Amino acid sequence: MNNWNQILAAPAEAPARAALATGFVAPITDLGLIAFTGEDSAAFLHGQLTNDVEHLGANEVRLAGYCSPKGRLLASFLMWKDAQSIYLQLARDIQPAIQKRLQMFVLRAKAKATDATEGRVVLGLGGGLAEAVLQTWFDALPAAPYTKLDHPLGTLLRVADAFGAPRYLWLTTPETAATAAPELADRLVVGGNEAWRLSEIHAGVPLIAAATQEQFVPQMVNFELLGGVNFKKGCYPGQEIVARSQYLGKLKRRTALVTIDDAVVTAGTEVFAPADPGQPCGMVVNAAPNGAGGVDALVEMKLDALEAADVRARAADGPALQFQSLPYVLDKLDV
Repeated sequence: MNNWNQILAAPAEAPARAALATGFVAPITDLGLIAFTGEDSAAFLHGQLTNDVEHLGANEVRLAGYCSPKGRLLASFLMWKDAQSIYLQLARDIQPAIQKRLQMFVLRAKAKATDATEGRVVLGLGGGLAEAVLQTWFDALPAAPYTKLDHPLGTLLRVADAFGAPRYLWLTTPETAATAAPELADRLVVGGNEAWRLSEIHAGVPLIAAATQEQFVPQMVNFELLGGVNFKKGCYPGQEIVARSQYLGKLKRRTALVTIDDAVVTAGTEVFAPADPGQPCGMVVNAAPNGAGGVDALVEMKLDALEAADVRARAADGPALQFQSLPYVLDKLDV
């Protein structure tokens, strides 16, 4: 068994939260990667995305959104660059359409979008043991969330902490992954896409995928609290609506971290408040099995429902949402 994806095969059952908090590795196959190359790439993307691309540092990682003209998120990205390209990591199920749409607007700019997913292995690592395990191969690690380093063994991105510990994305070659796999599997709990998604949920970081495209203004999913929106940069599609939501107090919805004792809840599932059973009060942004028979989820909802803390999945008499604490302060913008 010398293939990395055989050694790091995800278990049949999702790891529990406690196991992820101890230390885990997760091969990630449901994220795609777009590379933009060409001398105008930064300027072009700066005019398309919610975050500053022109001043993206070589060792920085940023979140960014891509909105419709109505200010609704078509995609969410993790963004970084190297000497040749700017990279946008996003949900794999929307990558082809988003890549095509962005390329359509390039026009005369010297910028080209290509699919950079193939040929790279993406390993997510987190929990208390992750740093020590990574130091088997890396003399230094990124010092803070949303920083990165380039290394002969690949690119190491530090993303938002979860479970009280740093998390990393290691982008490397299949050959390096095969070499590292036995050590990783021996010292860490092995998970898969759902384990990584569970850690993202506990970091409070949303991922826009096919089920939730055009459902949320960035602030509805707490995106600006995570540094994913720059309100000082120039225009981009939907910018006026995003800015109006921020400065005129138009936003009446936020995203909460919850546990639901229902294994079939997924992204796009509607939620209801018993006080107003006739219409949904929100929607599940992301959900992942929590190892206890249910799911943990990020759920966008009206502020009054969030404050009442009595919300149900799928119907007003459905399973209750059990509210958990996010790792950041939830400003409500309810002026």
